[in-house]
Amino acid sequence: MSLHPTLRESISADLDRIVADYKDFHRTPELSMQETRTAAEIDARLTDLGLTTHTYGGTGVVAVIENGKGPVIGYRADIDGLPIAEDTGLDYASTAEGILPGGETTAVMHGCGHDTHITVGLYLAKYLVEHRQLWSGTVVMLFQPGEETGAGARAMLDDGLWDEIVRPEVIYGQHVWPGRAGHIYASKGTAMAMSDCIKVTVRGRQAHGSQPENAVDPIVLGAYMITRLQSVVSREISGRDMAVVTVGTFHGGLKENIIPDSAVFELNIRTFNEDVREVVLDRVRRIILAEALASGAPEPLIEDMYRFPRCYNDPDEAEAFIASAASELGDEHVHVEGPVTGSEDFGAFGDAIDVPYVYWFFGGYSPAEFGGDEPPAGNHSPFFAPDDIETTLSTGLRAGLAAVLSKAGK
Repeated sequence: MSLHPTLRESISADLDRIVADYKDFHRTPELSMQETRTAAEIDARLTDLGLTTHTYGGTGVVAVIENGKGPVIGYRADIDGLPIAEDTGLDYASTAEGILPGGETTAVMHGCGHDTHITVGLYLAKYLVEHRQLWSGTVVMLFQPGEETGAGARAMLDDGLWDEIVRPEVIYGQHVWPGRAGHIYASKGTAMAMSDCIKVTVRGRQAHGSQPENAVDPIVLGAYMITRLQSVVSREISGRDMAVVTVGTFHGGLKENIIPDSAVFELNIRTFNEDVREVVLDRVRRIILAEALASGAPEPLIEDMYRFPRCYNDPDEAEAFIASAASELGDEHVHVEGPVTGSEDFGAFGDAIDVPYVYWFFGGYSPAEFGGDEPPAGNHSPFFAPDDIETTLSTGLRAGLAAVLSKAGK
């Protein structure tokens, strides 16, 4: 549905403040499940609106906006940053640091755009509170930690979220990405892939580098495993199915003339289909174990780190959202596309209580960014930052409000 003119006027009048708040969140990112400063700021903003806040999952913040009889709607925004050293050159670039689970210090950046999600979520709540005459019902605002590790939604659910907070009839969420500012990108059915993250400790036998005959070299063995894993998708998965296997880290040894006793690599698997997921996981484990056996090495340790569920847009609710977004932004600014291979834990909120949800993307870059040889920087890049932030934020707000008010608007 189209927004009431007073809402558009409010967004326009507040735009400088909205951008300033975004820049503040951009400067001060925090790692997953460590978002104490961010959560405190969100809590303070919601409290200033007269809302009662609740904490779930350690740093998750929830507020319920009640406004008479009507539908109950959920809206989720994720709040964590990434262990990336920002290289955007912006005058509001992050110089924050954080501590990784292993104790190492790392630079931290909002390299996935969650700073825009926080800002949009807070102003969406603000306008719902300030314009109660335009809608009726209940909106549950979910500010979720730890999306990047897949831990946040589960932590909030395990903390009793839906046992204590009114359960919505539909849940909405959105994500900025390297699309055109002012445009929305949505899918019906599967929206994002499932993801499995695995850590492999390759065990060998240590020896002097000059005496390899006395060693079982875990670096060579790990290299064979990693190379062979590339054949899973190309040779063991049908061309009709989607799967991605990526090895993102490989660590082994401390000195060039010592063959170490172990090496570690971590891999990430993406699939759209549960059956394909199980096939890929089985083949990955088979290859790792078989390569160790072929090298006369001890059995490697294979550990599940975390997994993301499939994000599945209810087709009917997605159709309704697309119609409301098109009514507000114009048909030419709303694009219906297939699923993306990225992953999200957003769907866990709806799956846990068997309610439908819709998740979509909004663009962050001006048309000028699409004219050169190189595409604009994508999420998880040290260069990622929307260059048309006014349009980006206002589009996220308009799309979010249009979704909520398509259900609850008077």
